[in-house]
Amino acid sequence: MRVVFFGTGEFSCQCLEALLSSHHKVVAVVCQPDKEAGRGKKLLSPPVKLLAREHGIEVFQFEKVRRDGVEDLKALNADVFAVAAYGQILSQEILDIALPINVHGSLLPKYRGASPIQTAILNGDKETGITIMKMAYEVDSGDIILQEKIAIEENDTSQSLFRKMGALGGGLLVKALDLIEEKKATFTPQDHTKATFTKMLKKEDALLDFNKKASTLVNQIRAFNPNPVCYFLYKGEKYKVYFAKVVEADESLRPGDIFDTDRRLLIKCGEGALEIEELQAPSSKRLMIRDYLNGRTFEHINILQ
Repeated sequence: MRVVFFGTGEFSCQCLEALLSSHHKVVAVVCQPDKEAGRGKKLLSPPVKLLAREHGIEVFQFEKVRRDGVEDLKALNADVFAVAAYGQILSQEILDIALPINVHGSLLPKYRGASPIQTAILNGDKETGITIMKMAYEVDSGDIILQEKIAIEENDTSQSLFRKMGALGGGLLVKALDLIEEKKATFTPQDHTKATFTKMLKKEDALLDFNKKASTLVNQIRAFNPNPVCYFLYKGEKYKVYFAKVVEADESLRPGDIFDTDRRLLIKCGEGALEIEELQAPSSKRLMIRDYLNGRTFEHINILQ
């Protein structure tokens, strides 16, 4: 079948690579525009654009696809629009051009919206999965074609889970396209009464609140790694936390009490304590805590006051 692929980041690349290895023909790729990055504000191309160019595939980068892309997309004469973490909402006019299917990072109807993979970790779920669905104008509400579960390991971060989910999603996308081509695909409506919605994770959500349970904060740290990274404030400066674990705590301490001992950094929480395993101090690089505390100390203070 003739497929137009919509995607932007690394998750999308894994899906596109699977599609390129199949017998289906990718006639064009649509991704987000190049963006400025770094102090020099150099324009960086999305990973999907680079992959498409390697394979000689035409690339479209519409500022607003619903406004600028309709005529170009019609001219491609595609059978299917395959969408995987593209980053823009498609209008009904675009959805009507070809059969639109989406690679979604949850077991729908659970976790519709912007951050399904991160939210599964944030909530301490033990499993999640990929859903291939026919797209509808209401976000993530379309009929389900295929679903497959995947375990969330205790040490998974959003980064590691995205990679696993991308590999799973690519294979499932090709399987769905094969079923559609063979006219064997089934389209099962979702139970909308069971739908839950996720929000975009923002930097202001990344501040650690040590009044919460240590286990809750560990999930938050995993979910926000690699972006936006969780942090705490110590003497007015921001310390980013990449990895931490739950340990027992001296219950005479108050939530927010921070101290180091034997090259370990501990912070008392509402229940238990957080042992910081990897952090990034201001104007420094990421370090394992034993390396950071080699010659440095944290004063035993309460960082919530």
